[in-house]
Amino acid sequence: MPRGRVSPTLETLTDRVYSDLVRKAKGELAPLHVGDTYKEPIVAARAESQRSAEHPRLHNYAPVQGIPSLLDAIVERERARTGISLDRACLQVMSGATSGLSVVLNALLDPGEEVLLPSPFWPLIRGIIASRGAVPVQIPFYDRLSDPAFDPERALEEAVTERTAALYLNTPNNPTGIVLPAPVVEAALRVAARHDLWIVCDEAYEDLYFTPTRPASIWAHEGARERAIVSHTLSKSFGLAGARVGYVHGPEEAMRGIRALQTYQTYCAPRPMQVAAVAALREGAAFTAECRVDYARSGRLAAARLGVAEPEGGTFLFFDASPYLRAGERTSLPFLERCLERGVLLTPGAACGEHYATWVRLCFSSLPTAALQEALDRIAPLLVEPS
Repeated sequence: MPRGRVSPTLETLTDRVYSDLVRKAKGELAPLHVGDTYKEPIVAARAESQRSAEHPRLHNYAPVQGIPSLLDAIVERERARTGISLDRACLQVMSGATSGLSVVLNALLDPGEEVLLPSPFWPLIRGIIASRGAVPVQIPFYDRLSDPAFDPERALEEAVTERTAALYLNTPNNPTGIVLPAPVVEAALRVAARHDLWIVCDEAYEDLYFTPTRPASIWAHEGARERAIVSHTLSKSFGLAGARVGYVHGPEEAMRGIRALQTYQTYCAPRPMQVAAVAALREGAAFTAECRVDYARSGRLAAARLGVAEPEGGTFLFFDASPYLRAGERTSLPFLERCLERGVLLTPGAACGEHYATWVRLCFSSLPTAALQEALDRIAPLLVEPS
């Protein structure tokens, strides 16, 4: 191999971010490790519904920014949700949120700069930051919010250095299921304003809230729009994870750079699935509402079995497995291997942050309720303190 290595910036990355347990899996498993859904999207948004006869040049390149009908549907969606009319020049369709956030952070950051990364976090975001040669600064945060002694503004402020360039926020949070309260969001915005930081808003689960009313989007808060780059995806709310379609928006000057970089990264999102995304955005409201009801029920079921607080949104629960570890076990991996022996695949908490070695992430949206119940029954004997 030339030079005998790849770039040093990749040394902390792995293609097994959700753990080596997947390689050990045998037979049919309950896949509670990766955030996905058992639901099929609405018929109009399915891949097989996109036909060349109805959409000329369906298999040609799409415009880099996105097809006009999808840009229009996005503008309509955000106006209906927030009352804000986005300028189309401030929009960019992406090949899913993972690719979109990678493009955004590559555009915003220089190697050596730091990103405030409240944890626990979506497992891929740490590696996206690191792959740029930037530094993810992990701050225990979401699981501390219920502690009256915890000061979220101080926790963020104390992590800022002269190299800090951005703050990443995700709500509803993957993996804790917490919806950030408005005072916490406002505290984070004050830190960003004091230090002139970008705010990278990950809104993957924006429609999957189980609170009585829709939480306000971070970017819609006063003073946020001038520094917020916002990532959305159709994977979660519309059951289109395999379609790889999402979008980002932000200040026009930043978006020009992001669009330029997108041209060199993936060029465009797949045109057939952009057409599907238009159908999802315009006809999928009932599907999303059904997901909220069904996922809330599944989340309550799983939380009751695990003895943890019910999720406020998203598709995950995050719990400390230390009470279920045996003598000498220092991480959750032995516990997860015992779950795997019972046919249930879960994610180690360490994937969500360096402070969570004994924790476990469970996705409750990947199986219908009955199948989820059966999977939880299988691991129930493990959810007791060892004698």
